[in-house]
Amino acid sequence: MAKRDIVKDGDPLLRKTSREVTAFDARLGHILDDMVETMVAADGVGLAAPQIGLLRRFAVCQMTSGEIVELINPKLLEGDGRAILNEGCLSVPGKYMQVPRFAHIKLAYQDREGKLVEREFFDFDARVCQHEMDHLDGILFYDKAVKA
Repeated sequence: MAKRDIVKDGDPLLRKTSREVTAFDARLGHILDDMVETMVAADGVGLAAPQIGLLRRFAVCQMTSGEIVELINPKLLEGDGRAILNEGCLSVPGKYMQVPRFAHIKLAYQDREGKLVEREFFDFDARVCQHEMDHLDGILFYDKAVKA
């Protein structure tokens, strides 16, 4: 595993739409492992591929239980409830804003072997997943922030 550099706000790469993952191979597994190491070293709870310079649809998320979830080609199937909480981002250091998100979501995504998974996430875990999925579409958290 290796720690990767995190792309910072202002880099045009963060505003691009990522492409679907089609190769579920050892290289993908190595990148996912590197992303977890990078996220943990940066004291984050999520990291998307564009944040390490890759325009591919995958992210890693650390759940409140400590579990690491790898979201590959994620799709939002359902979302309900609403919660507004303070968010920050490893790509936007020092900036925190109130962001509304679904409190409960159901996602479809693939794991590192390409197996399709459907899973529900709640509260903070749902927030982390939504934040990272936004990165895959070139959206940063402050784009959705509640204006004071």
